[in-house]
Amino acid sequence: MFDFIGLGNGLINVLLLLVFLVVLVVIHELGHFIVARRSGVRVHEFGIGFPPRAKVIGTDSKGTQYTLNWLPIGGFVKLEAEEGESVEPDAFVNKPLRTRLAILLAGVLMNILLAFVVFSFIAAVSDPVADIRIGQVDPGSPAASIGLVGSKLLSVDPDGTKNYDESGDVIVAIDGQRFPVFDHIDDAAQALTYLRAHAGQQVTLTVRNAAGEVRDVAVTLRQPGPDQGALGIRDLRFVPDTITHDPLTAVTLGARRTIDAATIVLRGLGQLVTNIGNPPVSGPVGMVDIIGQVRSIGQPIWLLWLFGVLSANLAVVNVLPFPPLDGGRVAVAIIQKATNNRISIAAERLAYLTGFVLLMALLVWITFFDIQRLG
Repeated sequence: MFDFIGLGNGLINVLLLLVFLVVLVVIHELGHFIVARRSGVRVHEFGIGFPPRAKVIGTDSKGTQYTLNWLPIGGFVKLEAEEGESVEPDAFVNKPLRTRLAILLAGVLMNILLAFVVFSFIAAVSDPVADIRIGQVDPGSPAASIGLVGSKLLSVDPDGTKNYDESGDVIVAIDGQRFPVFDHIDDAAQALTYLRAHAGQQVTLTVRNAAGEVRDVAVTLRQPGPDQGALGIRDLRFVPDTITHDPLTAVTLGARRTIDAATIVLRGLGQLVTNIGNPPVSGPVGMVDIIGQVRSIGQPIWLLWLFGVLSANLAVVNVLPFPPLDGGRVAVAIIQKATNNRISIAAERLAYLTGFVLLMALLVWITFFDIQRLG
């Protein structure tokens, strides 16, 4: 039977990716637009989507057309003489180098700012954490000594998976600390890592029982063995919850997570260079699958977090010194200044075209491996 539900979910994932791309790129182009306007550069067109043109929304007093275009994969800003030569004083090419660099880098800064705002908002309003529901308590363990209660075993699947009810105690905090998932996205078991790091020491657990009562209890952890943990609990399940932070903490977390997201992108790009034969990054097909995985969590805040990560991605990728990206245009502008504009217009356009072709070839290559991974 045809999987209509799967098809519907796939279409939703594709639509979400397109919405993300359009919003992120339009905000990126808005940065170019604002700085260009403030710098006295004429802007001919601000387009949402890519041509062919679908509709002219309107024209402002400075002659800028605002358009909707048929290809919903981003947006663009068309400046006076962005390439080539012009005698017009409001042409991009006739502005000082510092002005051109500011215009070129404004889009990158807008995406970094957007990621920062998104991450700060999440921290202030609904920061996901992973509490620990106990499955079993080892006899004679530190957990047993303080009366922690495990869950009731309901059944065991043929593959050995144990199914428990919700009667077990939940560890909410350790030494007063909650463990936000977005601080360590690659380590959901941060609380367990904390316990292992404090083996042999006394910690204070904040525990919630099945009746909803919360208590603090001190316990001295043991040194973990080959088949035992520091606390002595097994078959753990992570219980999703959210916390909020005060404005100063939220802004601090937003800044740190923006830096973390950008660093992850840089590491991914480094791995791409060293492992081009099997690229460890995702293209459009992989991104659709990632959106599907995030949607399956069932918490909209995760989609907002992914939106912030993609914004940081776009900023880092665009600042790379590779034509025709913004970083490549910055590099060309600096080289032109250093060589007194001895680079011809034809050579500049050839560099942009060559870079574009190479980027499209890389995208196709990555997409091929995306499809392989997804079967």
